[in-house]
Amino acid sequence: MTDLIHERPSRLVSVRELFDIDSDFKVPVFTHKDEHVPEADPSYCFNPDVTMAILAGFTRNRRVMIQGLHGTGKSTHIEQVAARLNWPCVRVNLDGHISRLDLVGKDTIVLKDGKQITEFQEGIVPWALRRPVALIFDEFDAGRPDVMFVIQRILEQDGKFTLLDQNQVINPHSYFRLFATANTVGLGNVTGLYHGTQNVNQAQMDRWNIVASLNYLPRADEIRIVQGKVPRYADEAGYKLIDAMVAVAELTREGFAAGDLSTLMSPRTLISWAENTEIFNDPALAFRLSFLNKCDEAERPLVAEYYQRCFDQELQESQSVKLTLL
Repeated sequence: MTDLIHERPSRLVSVRELFDIDSDFKVPVFTHKDEHVPEADPSYCFNPDVTMAILAGFTRNRRVMIQGLHGTGKSTHIEQVAARLNWPCVRVNLDGHISRLDLVGKDTIVLKDGKQITEFQEGIVPWALRRPVALIFDEFDAGRPDVMFVIQRILEQDGKFTLLDQNQVINPHSYFRLFATANTVGLGNVTGLYHGTQNVNQAQMDRWNIVASLNYLPRADEIRIVQGKVPRYADEAGYKLIDAMVAVAELTREGFAAGDLSTLMSPRTLISWAENTEIFNDPALAFRLSFLNKCDEAERPLVAEYYQRCFDQELQESQSVKLTLL
């Protein structure tokens, strides 16, 4: 594993060149691709406004939070920007099992020269602070209160981090960056979709310099993304199929917004539907296995109606399975 401590961006590149965004804004790019740099997805579709918000975080050291519904690619968006900048990136999911010790560090017993000794093993926060790393906190609004107060220390732009157990004060690396993703904006489970989310301390929310919203893309862009993930449907016939799938997804989102449905089809589920259609060679069966069976039984007739409207055929109760052999 390479040590990043002495790495620095080597050049500035226009966002017009990297992201095809009409702007003279220039961003720092690393020459060497470290093992922590995410793999670039050539088919990824960037949202221009969110991309500029993320680039402001990388370029001007702004603390950036991306908020939006599930499956919209919030974390992936940050990673794909980092991939094109060759910027090392580490994701931490703030689930209920992440503790203060995981972030800060803890004493561990190690064997040296045949003897057991106690040695401090630093957590992900001090490790990242010392390096030119983009640290992403996923599901930021699901973090435990004790964990959130650890993060609050580093939300200041030049915030120093104190390791009390080691009597150390860590000065952040000049190219350390901090991002977060959240389904809510710290207001808790308002819609009923996101059980486990917390009300985030508003003093902490105030420390995020930029909050960008990433929601569902226009139909043409969503079709292009699905075709990119499932190349079998990249032809004209495939376009018509994916167009009908996206139309169903849009109806579920409208139904959810109107209060008719308690769930909706995310882009992630849409891609799964297309992938399962390739497996079973049957969009109706794949639809039921990918989405319909996740819905409340009382709502399934309405969802089946959405399918019928977009595909001009009834959704049968049973479908024969036709596996596509690879």
